[in-house]
Amino acid sequence: MTDSSKKDQLYQLIRANPFISQQDLAVELRLSRSAVAGHIAGLIRERRLLGRAYVLPDKRPVMCIGAANLDRKLRTIAAMQLGTSNPATAEEVYGGVARNIAENLSRLNLPTALLTALGDDVAGRSLQDHAENAGIDTRGSLKLPDTPTGTYTAILDDAGELVVALADMALYDRITPEYLASRQPQRSAAAMTVVDLNLPADSIALLLDSARADNVPLVIVAVSQPKMARLPADLKGLRLLILNRGELETRAGRALPTEAEVRAACRDVQAQGAQDVIVTCGSQGVFHTRDGELVWLAAHQVDVVDVTGAGDAFSAAVCWSLYQGSADLTLACRRGLKVAAMTLESQETVSPMLAADVLDEIHDFDLSAEYNPPLFPNKA
Repeated sequence: MTDSSKKDQLYQLIRANPFISQQDLAVELRLSRSAVAGHIAGLIRERRLLGRAYVLPDKRPVMCIGAANLDRKLRTIAAMQLGTSNPATAEEVYGGVARNIAENLSRLNLPTALLTALGDDVAGRSLQDHAENAGIDTRGSLKLPDTPTGTYTAILDDAGELVVALADMALYDRITPEYLASRQPQRSAAAMTVVDLNLPADSIALLLDSARADNVPLVIVAVSQPKMARLPADLKGLRLLILNRGELETRAGRALPTEAEVRAACRDVQAQGAQDVIVTCGSQGVFHTRDGELVWLAAHQVDVVDVTGAGDAFSAAVCWSLYQGSADLTLACRRGLKVAAMTLESQETVSPMLAADVLDEIHDFDLSAEYNPPLFPNKA
């Protein structure tokens, strides 16, 4: 192989992971360290590289790790009838919990990066192009030539409420501890890490270890009750766990029919190492922990167009608030509820109206927005 082709291969490896070490490049390309250094010097002379990927403290990104899917949404035109064919509309959009959160954060004007797994197919290339056009840094993501890009199919009723969802996401099992370790310099440069539970359990455990070692705040966002099994028993190092009531019941191993039992379950999660917990209750609102108690915030009442992405928008706004240095979780949740409401009123998975000034308007602690629910919400 010619020096020119080796240099091109090295360039592609650096594009995929700007934080890769010269030693790792040497091993990957079967070259000496001095040969790698020579090729890098040549690329800098050619202006194909502008130096190493150092990140200034005020530009440290939020690192989102998890799913980036092609979402298919089918919505019935009239009231759904089970057991028969229903007239419906269909569309394909970009989705995935980590990807949705990343796009919301980018629209909120935060530096954002995404580590995910994509198939080497049309859908994967389209997802990556869309993410980069949205300002999301996807360098370092896995490209898998032998696996199709993940898909999520949502069946919605005529009111836009989710009836059932089907997910083909086995490729995220390839986001292994070994892969994450290879991206450690990129991850440690982040100001915050947000991960969804589409990752394998041992990968989640590694990220918790990293959070403890690097002191980078870690937020975990649950994605479904079955995948709660991927959450390790030891949660030390976890800044925040965001999940719904059903997922909390799965973690607790019991039904939680009263507010007191939700409070007890949240205390158990905190005893396992999580600093804080947010429990979402769909269209009714959210609970969050504060000083060993629960605070309840009601959701905004809106005309729902489509529920897809509303929970991810909520999580993104909470993370935005934490990124700003605010320790006020009530304020963070109020911001999350605002962005979730905007998403519910939009046909898009990520509201095109979203911008940082939307959240700047929500800054004062407002006691009128906080109250104990008169009845415990029945809907998770």
